[in-house]
Amino acid sequence: MTTTKEKLNLTMLCDFYELTMGNGYFLNGFQDRITYFDVFFRNVPDNGGFAIAAGLEQVIDYIEDLHFSEEDIEYLRSRQLFSEDFLDYLRHFRFTGDIYAVPEGTPVFPKEPLLTVRAPAIQAQLIETYLLLAINHQSLIATKANRVVRAADGRTVLEFGSRRAQGADGAILGARAAYIGGCNGTACTISDQLYGVRAGGTMAHAWVQMFDSQYEAFRAYCEAYPHNATLLVDTYNTLKSGIPDAIRAFNDVLRPLGIRECGIRLDSGDMAYLTRKARKMLDEAGWGSCKISVSNSLDEYLIQDLLRQGAQIDMFGVGERLITARSEPVFGGVYKLAAVEDDQGNVIPKIKISENVGKITNPHFKKLYRLFGNDTGKAIADYLCVYDETVDDTKNLRIFDPDATWKTKDVYNFTAKELQVPIFRNGQLVYRKPSLDEIRSYCLAQVDTLWEEVKRFDNPHTYYVDLSQKLWDIKYSLLKNNS
Repeated sequence: MTTTKEKLNLTMLCDFYELTMGNGYFLNGFQDRITYFDVFFRNVPDNGGFAIAAGLEQVIDYIEDLHFSEEDIEYLRSRQLFSEDFLDYLRHFRFTGDIYAVPEGTPVFPKEPLLTVRAPAIQAQLIETYLLLAINHQSLIATKANRVVRAADGRTVLEFGSRRAQGADGAILGARAAYIGGCNGTACTISDQLYGVRAGGTMAHAWVQMFDSQYEAFRAYCEAYPHNATLLVDTYNTLKSGIPDAIRAFNDVLRPLGIRECGIRLDSGDMAYLTRKARKMLDEAGWGSCKISVSNSLDEYLIQDLLRQGAQIDMFGVGERLITARSEPVFGGVYKLAAVEDDQGNVIPKIKISENVGKITNPHFKKLYRLFGNDTGKAIADYLCVYDETVDDTKNLRIFDPDATWKTKDVYNFTAKELQVPIFRNGQLVYRKPSLDEIRSYCLAQVDTLWEEVKRFDNPHTYYVDLSQKLWDIKYSLLKNNS
């Protein structure tokens, strides 16, 4: 099967300054200098308590296919900015570095590295744009999807947003990310074909309008798809004709076949009122097994409100506000230099300082741990330390808030789990890519390790990403020496 993943070389999907810097690095002899870059984000979308990491599989595919074609070289030569030696370097370009990342589906928090690149300067710089694009987009949609799924409180949620997505990749990979976040399926057929996100759907209003009567439309659909008969009942009048015609079609076509599974869908009107009335009408007609699904510009807050109002809904189809993360459509992940190696292989920490305190980076090549309480299984905090440190979870650990150093906490009776895992070593893939179903199951299990206070939609409890004493001392020293 030919797929979109086989058609396009994305190496040139980079900001132009990555190429000008690459040329400059080459001219200054930095092409082999080992650098460390972190991908992290500063704020959780929608002021939520956590985000969901996604997009790693696409990063892997991209890294494995990195190369410049002769057409690419000729284009760069035409810009008359790049040295011939640099262009020849690009002609033989491939990624030879290391990448570490948290697995897709992991709940993550601001300022901790979702992905770390250790690679020669030009290589590390060149891949910045695509890494951010892949991780920012899918982490954004997975995070939004998880909020929507949690609002649905165990009811089925389908992603319905392809026609409102920002471009083909927004639809295709957005459906993938939504599935990771907990959605049960999608309306996007190609996402099923490429990634196995189960696609489904029944009818639009046009189907009903195509027939001389609504009943004929419903009957024809039940005859064509007796085991998948979900009827859209709001084309004309939901309560006066839509639901009665649906019941009549179910009685005339499905009941003689002994089929009890069926459904109706509403796409307009007062969903709380209409679904309560619909449930009563269906039950009185002997169709208690008929499922009620709704769509129409839903999000986590509208779903939450509908359920609080007693709406009788079994399934939500969520479109534009999910696939575009309309309430906050930018994830805000960044790619920052954290360290370089000198000629002897020593790791030299680097820091970015800003008058905006939130933009000051955490320096050095780091490890990221999550601390789980042995008595509860719940996540206590994340712990960021220097790469040569280890956490001994047989002893008490003193942690402190990096934004308020006087606030300390002793953690005991815990298990420490290192979150980042090796993805590439010396340019070779060393990571087994899990299936999408494995990622989704992992995501939902990991979200369950968070306290309910962290999962609140409004004013969630702050989950701390704490620095080790050694890392804090290094950061403070760099701040002091560069102020």
